[in-house]
Amino acid sequence: MTGSANLPDITPPSGGGTSVPAGPWRRGWTLVKRGGTGVGDLFVVVVLLAMVSMPVASALWRRFTGQSITSATVLVQHLTLWVGFLGALLATRTDKHLHLTTLDLFPAGRGQEAARVFTKFVSAAVTAVLAYASARLVHAESEARMVVGGVPFWWSMSVMPVSLAAMSVTFVWKSGRGPRRWMLRTAGFLVIAFTLLWGAAALPDPVGWPLDVLGAPGRAFTALSSLVGKALGPLATPGALVWTFGAAVALAFLLGAPVFVGMAGLAMVLFVKDATPVAAVPTQTFTLVSSSTLAAIPLLTVAGYVLAEGGAAQRLVRAYRGLFGWMPGGLAVMSVAVAAIFTTFTGASGVTILALGGLLLPSLLEDGYPEGFSVGLVTAAGSLGLLFPPSLPVILYGVVAGTAIEDLFIGGLVPGILMILLVAAYGVWMGVRCKAPRQRFQPREALRSLWEAKWDLGLPTLVVVVVLSGFATIVEASAIAAAYALVVEMVVFRELKPFSDLPRVLLDAGTLVGSVLILLGVALGLTSWFVDAEIPTQLVAWMTTHVKSPALFLLMLNVVLLVLGSVLEIYSAIVVVAPLVAPLGVAYGIDPVHLGVVFLANLELGFLLPPMGLNLFLSAQRFGKPLPFVYKKAFPFLVIMSAGVLLVTYLEPITTGVVRLVKG
Repeated sequence: MTGSANLPDITPPSGGGTSVPAGPWRRGWTLVKRGGTGVGDLFVVVVLLAMVSMPVASALWRRFTGQSITSATVLVQHLTLWVGFLGALLATRTDKHLHLTTLDLFPAGRGQEAARVFTKFVSAAVTAVLAYASARLVHAESEARMVVGGVPFWWSMSVMPVSLAAMSVTFVWKSGRGPRRWMLRTAGFLVIAFTLLWGAAALPDPVGWPLDVLGAPGRAFTALSSLVGKALGPLATPGALVWTFGAAVALAFLLGAPVFVGMAGLAMVLFVKDATPVAAVPTQTFTLVSSSTLAAIPLLTVAGYVLAEGGAAQRLVRAYRGLFGWMPGGLAVMSVAVAAIFTTFTGASGVTILALGGLLLPSLLEDGYPEGFSVGLVTAAGSLGLLFPPSLPVILYGVVAGTAIEDLFIGGLVPGILMILLVAAYGVWMGVRCKAPRQRFQPREALRSLWEAKWDLGLPTLVVVVVLSGFATIVEASAIAAAYALVVEMVVFRELKPFSDLPRVLLDAGTLVGSVLILLGVALGLTSWFVDAEIPTQLVAWMTTHVKSPALFLLMLNVVLLVLGSVLEIYSAIVVVAPLVAPLGVAYGIDPVHLGVVFLANLELGFLLPPMGLNLFLSAQRFGKPLPFVYKKAFPFLVIMSAGVLLVTYLEPITTGVVRLVKG
C-alpha cells in the first residue's frame, strides 16, 4: 500500500498519557477507551459514507425521474455538521487542529512544557464554555423545528454540546503526561470548574439559560458561583472577566493553542463586553447547516485522501515523465505538473510535499539538477494547483465570501496555468544550464503510462463536466467525485482494502474536515459580532476615504494577504479575512470572482514567504535541511510566482473574461 505514511496519523500518541494503575483497573480502562473511540470512529466512517451515497442517489434519481430527493439534501447538510464536530473531536484527540507553531520555538524543557499545559488548560476552558452555551441552544430548540420525517431539530444540534464537552475533557486529559499527569489533569478540571463558576458569578445570566431547569445540580452550581463571587470581590465583574479571560486566550493562541480556540474565545469576550449571551457563538455556528455548498468540503476531502492513499502519486509521476521527459528540463516540468495536480486533489500543499518529496527529489538529483534548485522546486511546486477543481480552498472561499464556486473554478483556470508555466519555464532553463539528460520520447510508453493514470486524471474533469453540464450541483458533483475515487482505488486498482484501509483513510479525512469546519463555525460567530459592530462598514468607509485607486487597493491587498498567508494556515486565513475583504472589493468595483482568484493566489504564494511560510517548514523537515538553506533556495521561486500574482491581479480579463466566455 502506498501513501499511508504521508497522511495524517490518527493514532493517539503514547507517552504514558492515559496510563492507569496495573491490574484489573488497567485492563478495564483499556477496554472502555477502545470501545469509546471505536464507536466514535465507526460513526464518523458511517456518516462520511452516507454523505457520499445520498447526493449520488439524488442526482441519479433526478436524472431518470425529473424529481429531486429533497430529504437527501437536508440530511447531507445536517450530516456535515455532525462530521464537522465529530471530526473536530478526532482532531483534538490526535493534536491535528490548525494552530501556530510557536511552541516549537521554545527549547525543550520546563518552559515548553509549561506553555503546552497552559494552552491545553485554556483550550479546555473555552470549549467547556462553548459546550455549556451549546447545551442552552439545544434546550431552547428542544420543542421547535423539525428536520426530516418528524425527527426533532434538536437531535441534530445535540452533536455540538456533546462533542465540545468531549473535546474539553480531551484537552484536559492530554495536558497530563509523565509522573505528574494526574495532578495536571485534576488541575485542568478545576480550571474548567472555576471558569464556569466565575462566569456565573460575574455575569447575571452568562448563557441566557436559567440554571433552575437542572434541578438540584443547578441550585448547587448557583450556590457555588455565589461563593466564588464573594471570594473574588471586585474581580467578579464583567469587565474583569473580559480582560482576564481575553488576555489568557490571546496568550494561549500565540503559544500554539488551536486557532478555533482563539477565535471562539475572542468572540465570546466581545459578546460579553456588549452584554450579549455567549450562546450567540454556537447559534451562529449552527447556521452551517443552512449552507447549500458546505458539504462539498468533506466530500472532496474524502476523494483527495482516497486517491492519495491509492497510489495516484506514482501513476501521475510515470505519466508525466513519459509526456515531458524528452523536453529540456523535462523532469523539472514533470515535477511541477505532478505536484500541481496532486495539490488539486488533496487541497493541502503540505500533503503534496510529504507525499511526493520522496519521489521527486531523488529523481531530480539523479538527473543532475543542483540540490538547492531541486529542494526549492519541490517546495514551490507544492503550493501550485490550489486554483483548479476540485480544490478545497476555492470551495471554502466561495462559501465564506458568498461567491459562485463554479465561477471561481472557471476564473482560476488561466491564472493557475500561468503560475505553473512560469515555474516550469524556470525548470526548463535550469535543465538546459545543468545539462540534465533527456530521455528519448517513446510514444508507446507515454500512451501506456497516460492510460494507466487516466482514472486519476479523470477526477477534476469529472467534477467540471457534471457541474457545467447541469447534471449535478456542486455538492452532488463532489459526492460523485468521492464515489468515483472509491471505485477507482477499491475496484479498478484494488490498492485500497475496504475493511483494513478505508476506515483509516476516512478518519484521516474526517480529522481534516473537523479542524476546518469547527474553525469556520466559530468564525461565523466572530463575524456576527463584526457585523453587529459595523466593523466591515467602517473599514470600507476608511479605505475608500484614504485609498482612492482600486489598483492601489489591490496592491495593498496583495501585501497583506502575502503576509497573512505566511503566518496563517490557508483555511484559517480564508475564514478570518475573506468576510472583511469581500465588501471592500464591492466598494472598489472589483469583480467578486477576480477578487477571489487574487485572494487565493496570494495565499498560495504565502506558503513560500519567510520566515513562517508553511511549505518552508515542511520542506526543511521532509528533506532534513536547515531552514536558512530552504529560505535561500526557495527565494527565486518566490520572486517568479510573485510576478505571476501581479499579472493575475492587474490583468482582470484572464479571470472574468474566461468566465464570460464559458458561461456565454
